[in-house]
Amino acid sequence: MKTVADYIKTIPDFPKPGILFRDVTSVLDDAEGFKLAIDELDKLLDGVDYDIIAGVESRGFLFGAPLAYNNDKPFALVRKKGKLPRETVEESYSLEYGTATIELHKDAIKPGDKVIIIDDLIATGGTVEAAAKLVERLGGEVVKMIFLIELTDLKGREYLKNYDVASVVQYEGE
Repeated sequence: MKTVADYIKTIPDFPKPGILFRDVTSVLDDAEGFKLAIDELDKLLDGVDYDIIAGVESRGFLFGAPLAYNNDKPFALVRKKGKLPRETVEESYSLEYGTATIELHKDAIKPGDKVIIIDDLIATGGTVEAAAKLVERLGGEVVKMIFLIELTDLKGREYLKNYDVASVVQYEGE
């Protein structure tokens, strides 16, 4: 029986020499792999009491929206600055090469909402921490963060030690 890891392709030297890229699009372009990924992510939510799923742009949308649909929950978009049409809150965070800013609609999270944050991959944890700050600024509580892939050598889980973090597939550095 196949696992989600069987659908993830490893691409050496992408986007530049020395980088080993874990390609999540290979999961998406296979119906069986995509279904398995959604089912495995859904298992990470077993027993979790939550009101809403927030997906981080852009692959968090691809995995979070089906989960929200399957579980009869609303879905909130965490997007790059300038992409959301209504009033937003924003959070900037550091990247290896500079800074980035993400936004969330002000009315997407209500005070007291219990929120799941989802993204395709956890590396250093900076983006998802910024998403958590947005949720918390609006009065929500992040009850879990879930990911399809975790790059364990980048220590994102340790960085997010104040949150419940779970992933389907874990890779150590190679």
